[in-house]
Amino acid sequence: MQPPLTVEQILHPRSVGVIGASEDVGKFGGRIMQYLIRHRFSGRIVPVNQTRTEIRGIKAYPRIGDAPGAVDVCILAVPAAVLVQACRECAEAGVGACVIMTTGFAEIGPLGQARQDELTTIAHSNGMRIIGPNCMGLINPHHALALTSSLVLETGELMRGRVGLISQSGALMVSMYDRAHSAGIGFSACISLGNQCDLEICDVLEFMRDDPRTEAICLYAEGLKTPRRFLDLALDCRRRGKPVLMVKAGRTEAGVRAALSHTASLAGSYAVLVAACEEHGVLLLDDPDDMIRAADTLLRSGVPRADGIAVLSPSGGGAAVMIDRICDRGMRPAVFNATTQVKLAEHLLPTFVGNPIDLGGRRDPNAPGLGGELVRVLAADPDVGVICVLLTTAPDFTSVARGIGEALLAAGKPFVLTVTPGTSADAPRTALRELGCSYDDHADSALRVMQALVESHRLAMLPMPRGIARPPTLPRADAMPTLPVGRLTEPEAKRLAAAYGVSVSTERQCANVEEAVRAASALGYPVVLKPVCRALVHKSDIGAVRLGIADDDALRAAWAEVMDAVRRAVPDADIEGGLVQRMHPGEIELIIGARRDPQFGPVLLVGAGGTLAELHNDVAIALAPVEPAEARRRLQRLRIWPLLTGWRGRPAPDLDAAIDAACRLSWLANDLGERLIEIELNPLLVGVHGAVAVDARAMLA
Repeated sequence: MQPPLTVEQILHPRSVGVIGASEDVGKFGGRIMQYLIRHRFSGRIVPVNQTRTEIRGIKAYPRIGDAPGAVDVCILAVPAAVLVQACRECAEAGVGACVIMTTGFAEIGPLGQARQDELTTIAHSNGMRIIGPNCMGLINPHHALALTSSLVLETGELMRGRVGLISQSGALMVSMYDRAHSAGIGFSACISLGNQCDLEICDVLEFMRDDPRTEAICLYAEGLKTPRRFLDLALDCRRRGKPVLMVKAGRTEAGVRAALSHTASLAGSYAVLVAACEEHGVLLLDDPDDMIRAADTLLRSGVPRADGIAVLSPSGGGAAVMIDRICDRGMRPAVFNATTQVKLAEHLLPTFVGNPIDLGGRRDPNAPGLGGELVRVLAADPDVGVICVLLTTAPDFTSVARGIGEALLAAGKPFVLTVTPGTSADAPRTALRELGCSYDDHADSALRVMQALVESHRLAMLPMPRGIARPPTLPRADAMPTLPVGRLTEPEAKRLAAAYGVSVSTERQCANVEEAVRAASALGYPVVLKPVCRALVHKSDIGAVRLGIADDDALRAAWAEVMDAVRRAVPDADIEGGLVQRMHPGEIELIIGARRDPQFGPVLLVGAGGTLAELHNDVAIALAPVEPAEARRRLQRLRIWPLLTGWRGRPAPDLDAAIDAACRLSWLANDLGERLIEIELNPLLVGVHGAVAVDARAMLA
C-alpha cells in the first residue's frame, strides 16, 4: 500500500486527473478543465472521458487506470450512482487523493450514508485520501491550482495572499473567495471539505498551522469530528501568532433533550464551544465575509494594543449613531488623553474635541487634508486600539477619502472604514481600491469586524492555557463514593460534592414527621423542610420547599403540606422521607454546575443562582477542571460581579470560598469522566465567611 498523501502534497499536486472531463463548460467537468487551463496549472492534466480521445487539446482516457504514470489527485464530477465505482478505479490505479464534488451521500440520509461508508472503506484500504464528498474542491493560488467548477473562477488571476480558508460548505467557500477577491484579499489556500468522510477540518488546520504562506486561518464549520484535537491545534496556532477565526453553524439548542437541571439548559453545546474557543484563542464570528475581513485586518495591522475605539466622520449624525451602536455591542469608546485633546483642539472647535470626531466641527472650513491629519492624531493616542471611519458625502469627496485612506494605511493601527453613500461614492471607492485600503459599504459589517478586533485584543491579554496541577486537598480520582446510576436524591448529590471538599448544608434525612421534629430540635429552629424524592427535580416549582419554619407545630403542618404537594405533582413517586436543614445565612446565591459535553467533555458553569437562574441567564462557562484564577475570571464576566465584591455598602461575600467550591466541583466533574451527565449546586449560598451548597441535584450514567 502506498503511503497516504499529505495535505501539502494534495495542495501541490504534480498531476491532476479530471473524472468526467468535458469540452462543455455547461458541465462540471467542462468548467474544471477550463479553470485548470485558464489559471495555468503547470502540472500534468489527465482528462477521463469514456467517449472522447482528446479534450481541449489534451489526450483523454476512458478510465483513469488507462493513463500512463501516477496521478496525484483526481477530481470527480460524475453522478452519485457511478461515483463509488469511479472512486474504486482511482484507488486501483494508485491515485493519491480524490476530490469528490458529487452530492447524494450522508447528507441525504441512511442510503447516502451507506454509500459514503463505501468511499471511506475504499480510501482506507488503499491508502488513498478523500476530500468530500459534497464539496466544491480546492484553490491554491500559490500553485496556480483551481480545482473546482465554481463560476467565481471566471474572475481574473488567482490572488495570492496570507489567509487560509477551510470550509465545510462548498458554495460558501467560493462565495467567500469571490467577495474577498473583490475586496483585494488573497488566500494562501482554500479547501472545501464537505462531508469529511476522510480528510477533516483538523487535518487541514494542522497543515495551515505549519504552512509558512498561511498567516491567518479562517474556518466555516458545521461539526467538529475531533474537538479536542481542534483545540490543541488552535492553541498551537495562538503560540505561533497565527489568528484562527471561525464561523460555526448550528448555534441554537433546537432538538436538545429536555433539561434535567438549570445547568443543562444554560450550558448548551454552542455556549460550551464559545467557552472552549475563548480559552484557546479562537475568534468566533457570525458572518463568513466579515470573518475574512477581520483576518485581513489583523494581518495588515496586528492585534489592537488597546480596546478603545475612536470614531471619525464628516457627519455628526453618522458619528453619533455609530458610537451608539458600538456601545450597544458592548465595545468601549476610547478616552482621549490630554495630549490628544490639545492636538485635536488645534483643528476643531472646543465643543467638538471628543469621541466621536465630527469633521464638520473644524476651525477652518477650508483646511485641506484635515481628515488625514486627525487620523494621525487619533492613532497616536494609547487608548485608541481601533480607528473607525464612517465616510459620508463631503465637499471634494474623493480627495477626502484618499487622504483618510492614506493616513489609515500609514497609521499602523487596525481600522475599519465604511463608505455609506450609493453611486455618488463610486469615485471615492475607486480611489480607496487604488490605494489598497479596505472598506465596507455597510456599518453592520464594520461593527462585526470591530468586535472581532476588540475580542482579539482581549484574548491576547489572557494567559496561555497550561496544565493544571491537581490540588493536594482533593481525594484520589478513584476514591469516588458509591452512588446509583440515574438521578440522585439531594442528600446523595450533596454527599458527592462533600467528598470533594464542598461545604454543604447541615441537615438530616427523616423517615417521618416525628423524626423531623427531633432533628429540628437538635439543629435548632428556624429550619428548612424539603421532600426527598428521586423523581422530583425542581421542588420549589410545586411548592414543596418550606423556609423559616419556627417551631414544632409549624414543622408538623409543613410536613403534611410538602408531602401532599409531592403526591399531587408526582402521584406514583417514591417519597424517601423529608430533609430538615439548618437555615444558613448568606449574601448572594450562585449556581455552580457541571455537565459532560458530548464534544468537549466536562464543563463548569458559574452564574447567578436561585430559582430565577434560567430567567437571569447570567452565566459563564469553562472547560473543566479549572484553577482558581480561571474561576475568578469567569465570575468577573457575570453581570452580578459587582455584588460579589461588595455593592453600595453591602458586606462583601466570601469570594474565595465561592471560587474554591467552583474549582472543587470542576475536579469532581473531571474525575467522574463518562459517568457524569450533570451535577448542580443551586443555590450555593455565599456568606461573609464561607459558601454553602443548600441544594443539589445530579444525574450519573
